[in-house]
Amino acid sequence: MARYIDAKCRLCRRVGDKLMLKGDRCFTSKCAFERRDVPPGYTGASKRRAKKSDRGIQLQEKQKARYTYGLMERQFRKFFAEAERLPGITGETLLILLERRLDNVVFRFGFASSRAQARQLVRHGHILLNGRKTDIPSCLVKPGDAIAWREGSSKGEYYKTLVQEIEGRTIPGWLALDKQKMAGQIVNLPTAEDIEVKFDEKAIVEYYSR
Repeated sequence: MARYIDAKCRLCRRVGDKLMLKGDRCFTSKCAFERRDVPPGYTGASKRRAKKSDRGIQLQEKQKARYTYGLMERQFRKFFAEAERLPGITGETLLILLERRLDNVVFRFGFASSRAQARQLVRHGHILLNGRKTDIPSCLVKPGDAIAWREGSSKGEYYKTLVQEIEGRTIPGWLALDKQKMAGQIVNLPTAEDIEVKFDEKAIVEYYSR
């Protein structure tokens, strides 16, 4: 499946906001957005961003959502179509569907510092879903599902370091994590109020509705 392989910091600069795509690095002085908060290709003489139309703002919000969850356009459009089909407010339903992705849940549990890293953990078979190895990052979790580390993966250096760092990581209220066993459970589905994102889901609905 196609995926974005260019520099992730360029995406933050493109939309004019820090999307925390590189995890802990985004909090350091090495963050490219902090050093150059202008779109790629801008010169020193043209640092002002052009004023966007309503359509341009809607597109930007949609791109922010895509970049945040690491999805290509076709994948994102499928999630939106599913959100439209389901009952409820489309924008809020879209947010909940995106949060239910296995790679996002691994990230929310604090097992990875970014969604890209969480996706790699899932792809490489380090994560168990209900006791079974699952290497599909887009798999949707449901209440009652259990997330744990594969026994062989718990012997690696990354896991040993993570055990020491996990205490300092905050877990959302819709998840429960046993930090001693490094195993978690989906308590319930998140609500729109539980999800902190840097994009406007209403603008995304308006973008696809035109």
